[in-house]
Amino acid sequence: MAGTGASPLNRAEQFIWLTARVLEQRRFAHHFLAGGADAVETALTAYLNEDGGYGHALEPDLRGPVSQPLHTAHALNVLDSIGRCSGLRVERICRFLTDVSTKEGALPALLPSQRGYPAAPFIPLVDDPPAELLATGPVVGLLHRNAVWHAWLFRATDFCWAAVDALEHSHPYEIEAAVAFLDGAPDRARAEAAADRLGRLVREQRLAVLDPERRAEYPVAAGYAPGEHHFPYDYARTPDSLARRWFTDEELERSLDHLASEQQADGGWPLNWRQWAPGTALEGRPLVTLKALLTMRAHGRSLG
Repeated sequence: MAGTGASPLNRAEQFIWLTARVLEQRRFAHHFLAGGADAVETALTAYLNEDGGYGHALEPDLRGPVSQPLHTAHALNVLDSIGRCSGLRVERICRFLTDVSTKEGALPALLPSQRGYPAAPFIPLVDDPPAELLATGPVVGLLHRNAVWHAWLFRATDFCWAAVDALEHSHPYEIEAAVAFLDGAPDRARAEAAADRLGRLVREQRLAVLDPERRAEYPVAAGYAPGEHHFPYDYARTPDSLARRWFTDEELERSLDHLASEQQADGGWPLNWRQWAPGTALEGRPLVTLKALLTMRAHGRSLG
């Protein structure tokens, strides 16, 4: 049992066993306890629907059984993290993505099939949702990074390039999506040039808190919760991300110090976005905790 003086990892482990869904328990075991990838994939399969998409509140802020792009993107991230982003499972996902794409060949954030099931009030539900970089960018970047080739990717990639090139005034989650696309885009020279421009935009619009002790002086994007700031590590989750170049070593280290300090007394990390239901907050914190641990480890921080 973790007690007084326990390491950050031991404290987080107790939090995961106490609060997490089976999927997050299996993911933690895989990443930090030498657990197998098969167990993670088995747990993930419980969220798979017959249409090849994923539902059942895999992404906690969308409830109900229906497949949604955000759930399916979450599933791809899990598969990527265990080295299983290939084969028939991904072929099925790409068929689902093709079926639900807009006329531009890209993904909306939320399909109208969500109507009738609970969903976070900050995710708009409309009858004819537009394609969004927020939903499409991370999926396209991840598939390219895993050398997945599917017809869906051609138009979706073009959409992402056009969306990234058009960014002038943005918000942190959209920038995160752009980085996820650029980190996997095959045209590396173009990706590096686009990332350089976005890095200047992030600094000019103060979309990253560069000094955590003065974070109250940084703006919060419209529609975000009070205090829903983003930090350098939110954009540069790994040292090889193009976004790593946006920040000095000192700025990144300060942000990682802040991330480490955010671990709570119960061993988990807090949510900083708007909370709208008790269950979604309970399910979301283990996800945030896993992300914090993986981010710190990727940047060479000791977890004890």
